[in-house]
Order: sequence, then structure tokens, then C-alpha cells
Amino acid sequence: MTDLYFVRHAQPAVDWPDDRTRPLTPLGMRDSMELSALFANIPIDMFVSSPYKRSVDTIADCARLFKLEIATDERLRERERGKDANAEGILEKRWSDFSFCEEGGEPLMRVQKRNIEAVKDILGSHANKSIVVGTHGTALSTIMNYYDPSLGCDWFKKIWFCMPYVIRFRYDGQKLTGCEELFSVERGY
Repeated sequence: MTDLYFVRHAQPAVDWPDDRTRPLTPLGMRDSMELSALFANIPIDMFVSSPYKRSVDTIADCARLFKLEIATDERLRERERGKDANAEGILEKRWSDFSFCEEGGEPLMRVQKRNIEAVKDILGSHANKSIVVGTHGTALSTIMNYYDPSLGCDWFKKIWFCMPYVIRFRYDGQKLTGCEELFSVERGY
């Protein structure tokens, strides 16, 4: 069995202009330190993350605890947002039509495809290991939707303010055999 522990990042500084380098807030940094207690008694073999600063920083204390480096994978990054990404009704439209995106944005179909490719590569290269995966809300939601298409916009909204959020996926080879929510802190933006 292979366990992937998906960790949605802790609370980010929303006033930061660059999405890729957006840091965690002081509260987000404190919340991310709590993850070390969660993982302290779980044998972790590897850490991999979106290259975005908030995702890497959320799992950094855990990686130090295990004396492991954090590998980054560009495919695990956040969805590219375009013009009017937060317009009224656009979230629901995006989730009802995975090929839709706002001007300059990235459709959920592409987000899901690249994330699932990364997951399958991780599973293929690290069978029977326990791996922490630093991710984002949209990316994690599209992964969940891949395995259970009934989990769409409402599930995404459920974890909207959960930062950090940890869910374990258990696999037998490439087959998902179960998932379990392990940790959640509800924070606003």
C-alpha cells in the first residue's frame, strides 16, 4: 500500500501581489507547525510539493522533522487565474464545465490532468511508501473529482477556508482504495 498525504497549504497573505511567491501569514506559519505533531508518529518517506512558496512552507517543518528534502513538481501548482477570476457565478460555471475558464485562466480539465499525471508518476516511482504532497485547494479538489466525479463545486467550497487541510489517500498500486480526512483548520482569507 502507498499512502499519499495531501496537505492543502496554510493561510496565505492575500495582499501579496505574486501568486507563486505568496507567503503564509504569521497565523498560517503557526498552523503549519502543528502538522509536525500530526506526522510525528507516521513514517514518512518523501515530501513533494507544488513549487509555490505557501505550499512548500506549509510542509517545511515536517520535512525538517524527518530530515528530508522537499522535491517540487510544477504539475502540482495552483490553477492559473485570468481576468475576472472571481466574478459572480464563475466558480460554479468552472465546476459545471471543466473546459471553461475566464480569459487568460486555466480550465479545471487541464488542472486535473496535470495533477493526476503527477499523482500517477509518484505512485509508479514510490510504491509502498508514505509521501506528503503539498498542494492547493483547487488542485486537491480536481484530484478528488477524478476519483469521485460527484465531488465538485460543493466539495471545493467545503474546503475553501480549510487551511491547512490534510487528507490521506491509500492506494494499492494505482488504484485508490480509500481516503480519510486527518486534519483541518478553518481560516478565512
